[in-house]
Amino acid sequence: MKEGSLGAPTRHPIAWQEESFYDEEALDGELRRVFDICHGCRRCFNLCDSFPQLFDMIDESPNEEVEDLTAGDMKKVVDACTLCDMCFMVKCPYVPPHEFDLDFPHLMLRHRAIEHRKGEIGFVDKELAKIDRNSKVAGLVSGAANWVTKKENNFTRGVLQSVAGIDTRAHLPEFEDVPLTHKHPGNGPIPNAGAPGFGKKAAIYATCYGNFNDQTSGKAALNVLAHNGVQTRVEYPGCCGMPKFENGDLSAVASSAEQVAAHFSPLIDEGFDVVALTPSCALMMKFEWPLMLPDNEAVKKLAQATRDLSEYVVELSKDKGMMPIKPMTAQIGIHFACHSRAQNMGPKALEMLKLIPDAKPTIAERCSGHGGKWGIFKENFDKAVKVGRPAARALAKNDPDYMVSECPLAGPHLKQVMEMGGQAKIPERIGHPIELLAKAYGF
Repeated sequence: MKEGSLGAPTRHPIAWQEESFYDEEALDGELRRVFDICHGCRRCFNLCDSFPQLFDMIDESPNEEVEDLTAGDMKKVVDACTLCDMCFMVKCPYVPPHEFDLDFPHLMLRHRAIEHRKGEIGFVDKELAKIDRNSKVAGLVSGAANWVTKKENNFTRGVLQSVAGIDTRAHLPEFEDVPLTHKHPGNGPIPNAGAPGFGKKAAIYATCYGNFNDQTSGKAALNVLAHNGVQTRVEYPGCCGMPKFENGDLSAVASSAEQVAAHFSPLIDEGFDVVALTPSCALMMKFEWPLMLPDNEAVKKLAQATRDLSEYVVELSKDKGMMPIKPMTAQIGIHFACHSRAQNMGPKALEMLKLIPDAKPTIAERCSGHGGKWGIFKENFDKAVKVGRPAARALAKNDPDYMVSECPLAGPHLKQVMEMGGQAKIPERIGHPIELLAKAYGF
């Protein structure tokens, strides 16, 4: 079995608009081809639950062959995939341009797209994916919504588990009564005219989580960038579509891509960079949308203009320089989130926190296990905790003064994993790394 390739890893466009993409017989053949390669390799045995399930089912089958697997067996593998992209990005030696042409996450996506077309995606999954509708309604009654979803509220969480299958133990994000875009209409804080970065312009893509749920990273980003001379404005034309992407609702994702790209296009023409607060959204905008709509010029333009938040700060420091940062004598544990790693830009959070004098950041490159909405369901929560334990241990290894993660879902989940594991030192918060840079600046 020849491994590796002389060419850089690449990805094919997602052929979701072609009828052959939904051919179930062709899908079955491709699943078996890919699973047979995975079975012979097994490098991904410790990444997520998909691969252990696959290997165990093959090993326990009559002939220990992929051909023994039923369609139901293969669905278990698909359902366990969180589309973290780590197998494609960091483990698999057979990704294109290798002749085996293996893209495991996008094969799982194809399976879900067929399920979605056939109406087989569950009602709760579909409704939870309607992020903008849910968030706007919850924001109107944020007090009641937060009371209902509070983990300590045994009665309402018990009802949620019975009706929607959401585990009573899973952390659910709170909702703000006023979106971030409404708190910062028009331009953000006045930029520092004496800063090296004065003249730069950044349109902050608030993302659904940063707009409706935890606004801490957004406020920190606005303060840090303005202090460093960057003119900012907060924009939220709609959700990036990642929850619907997970469901295989690719038509809806494409619609989101067209809407968001059209919104940002004139701002990009005015010289604004686009900065996403959440790595999952940056990943969609930079990589997944162009693969879905390769001929859409606005989508291509947005992909080129988009930066992850940590990535943007690091670029700013290298291109223009930063205002002096006060020393912070602290050990910092950084969780390197999967969707940050999948952007193939390097550990930008680590680079950013190294800008703080006397800070000693270290990085934990393991999946948190949350997997978007996957990890909140009762059937998955224990697996999400199991997958997250190595990341939690690595994050706490050097007894850090602060712990951070660029993923807003991974942070609270890892804190839960630590609590459930009886860890002696539990951080008050595992927020975004930008919050520590803001703290060093005195914000």
